[in-house]
Amino acid sequence: MQIENPVLKGFNPDPSIVRVDDTYYIATSTFEWFPGVQIHESKDLVNWRLITHPLSTRTLLDMKGNKDSAGIWAPDLSYADGKFWLVYTDVKVTEGAFKDMTNYLTTAESIEGPWSDPIKLNGVGFDASLFHDDNGKKYLVQMEWDHREYRHPFNGIKLTEYSVEQQRLLPETAKIIYKGTDVKLVEGPHIYKLFGYYYLFCAEGGTVYTHQEVVARSAELFGPYETQPGDVFLTAFDSPDGELQKCGHGSLVDTPSGEWYFAHLTGRPWHRETESIRDPRGWCTLGRETAIQKVEWNEEKWPYIVGGKQGSRFVEAPKGCTETKYAPNYPETDHFDSAALNINFSTLRVPFDERMGSLTEKPGNLRLFGKGSLTNEHEQSLVARRWQSFYFDAQTAVAYSPYTFQQMAGLVNYYNTGHWSMIHVTWNEINGRVIEVTQNDRGVLTSFLKDKAVKVPEHVEYVHFKAKVRKETYTYAYSFDGEQWTDIDVTLDAAILSDDYVVQSYGGFFTGAFVGMANVDYSGYELPADFDYFTYKELENNES
Repeated sequence: MQIENPVLKGFNPDPSIVRVDDTYYIATSTFEWFPGVQIHESKDLVNWRLITHPLSTRTLLDMKGNKDSAGIWAPDLSYADGKFWLVYTDVKVTEGAFKDMTNYLTTAESIEGPWSDPIKLNGVGFDASLFHDDNGKKYLVQMEWDHREYRHPFNGIKLTEYSVEQQRLLPETAKIIYKGTDVKLVEGPHIYKLFGYYYLFCAEGGTVYTHQEVVARSAELFGPYETQPGDVFLTAFDSPDGELQKCGHGSLVDTPSGEWYFAHLTGRPWHRETESIRDPRGWCTLGRETAIQKVEWNEEKWPYIVGGKQGSRFVEAPKGCTETKYAPNYPETDHFDSAALNINFSTLRVPFDERMGSLTEKPGNLRLFGKGSLTNEHEQSLVARRWQSFYFDAQTAVAYSPYTFQQMAGLVNYYNTGHWSMIHVTWNEINGRVIEVTQNDRGVLTSFLKDKAVKVPEHVEYVHFKAKVRKETYTYAYSFDGEQWTDIDVTLDAAILSDDYVVQSYGGFFTGAFVGMANVDYSGYELPADFDYFTYKELENNES
């Protein structure tokens, strides 16, 4: 058996992995997408399935007004004392000198919950994780942010004792234990006690192509820590032709038989024929994903990646494990017959509730009430799922009767408020109900059809829309009967929906492309739109 990387495809960054008995769990970042924190499970490290989102209530997570790529950064999942411990960060400020954020702790006896009300920890810095020492004490380990313009903002790794009895940190114990290497940007810390040492795993170099993972260790918890001599533990920076790029930020896990693996962040860029693989390095339209590498230890008990520091696409699976395959937990076509949204759907910043829509008001339909525009950072009416393949078709049908150009509902491909496109039913003064295609690129809106927007016949109730994503580009099509399709003569650049494109003009670039359904009514009348189904069909590379 082999692990094929990435194991979690599409926007699943900053993995925190833990094993409980014979089951592995990985928690990943969700940023401004709700519900917060994705948790996948596996029995063999090869096959994974999405099972839950712990932060599913406004009590646990309130992101209304959060900026793009703010919200949940690098959650940490651990298991001790017969329960799961989840530390998570809600970042409120992403740009400028400051990083206003709050770190919280919640616990649950079952991975499915219920999760306890959040305990506020601090706002010292992001990427916080909880270390459970074998003497029963617990410590929060995190990067510390420094807003002072004459200092580097990544001030080092801070360790603070946590009192379970008082349910609070003890700031008088806090100490910077590691400053990182000259690569800078030290973050994503995790501590493990092994072989008589405290091992500190940290990410450095920023979550781009310069990303890396370093290891340091100490005989004492509070240091001093010695950085692993020789080559860096994990990086693809000097392997630009590798399939896995941006390797770094991860966590360590052991198997029941005593083997070791490291789950880490990665990205899979594609390149245009005219582009070098070195500059630009490529376009990761699927966002940052999760991969797993095998780890062994040398004679001095320093860890190394089996197969090389750059990470491997295929990795030997744990010895003696039985392969456990899971049935897909999403239908290729969702007819909205359930009382709840499929687990693979997300919303932006706020939960899907009666204020946003309904799955019962029109049986067999997802009803969305019109909310703010797709540039709104407070409330949008958008239900979407991750791009998890470079090649796929997505399709839906919407019944919608707008009476102003301020109302539009349809199929969306979305990265953030400044980068998205949409084929939708709207209204204009020439033909009334029409089909338009719009794109927002770095905050600049383009309407492609304008006065030639396609008139929707009066007898048509549902207008069918299709998005055809073909790695470097994607297109839209429409149908009035779901059988005869007309392609829109507009080819859109998929790179616009990638971290690598967004970072060129904006600092918040941590998510990935989504496809889904949206209803915009910034006139404020909340006109409903009914979506009859949603199809997401992944294709082989050579399929048309």
